Amino acid sequence: MPLKADLDAIDWKILRELQADGRMTNVELSSRVGISAPPCLRRVKRLEEAGIIRGYRALLNAPALGLDVVAFCLVGLHHQADAELRTFAERTRGWPIVRDAWMVSGESDFLLHCVASDLGAFQTFVIEELTSTPNVDTVRTALTIRRVKDEGLVSFERP
Repeated sequence: MPLKADLDAIDWKILRELQADGRMTNVELSSRVGISAPPCLRRVKRLEEAGIIRGYRALLNAPALGLDVVAFCLVGLHHQADAELRTFAERTRGWPIVRDAWMVSGESDFLLHCVASDLGAFQTFVIEELTSTPNVDTVRTALTIRRVKDEGLVSFERP
């Protein structure tokens, strides 16, 4: 698949470093990628303006905050017309328990990543909110046992 952005090896190094640690200073970043601070900052700004770097956020420890249940829901809709898909996608934005949502192909239409305080809270969401949502046909859930990999969303097979 061709790249949608014109990135050189330094840009890829910047992305790799920032994905691993988005809080480092520009001076530290420039040192790690092998260029001086001013051009490094210009490159980061260009990557932000191009939408390649979408933002920065803290990664929180959910269990330390009392959010012990992580589960996935595969949701099938009765009708998959564009308007119905958009309506359901918009509804997911209003559910705090849903932390990530993807429209998918195959037997289901959506994959929801859910985080809850306990099994009861998750079950209440599934039974009272999700399955009662208009146009929802099927819901299959999977409770996680433990996380076995936690990497950034982009892998770096490039320079």
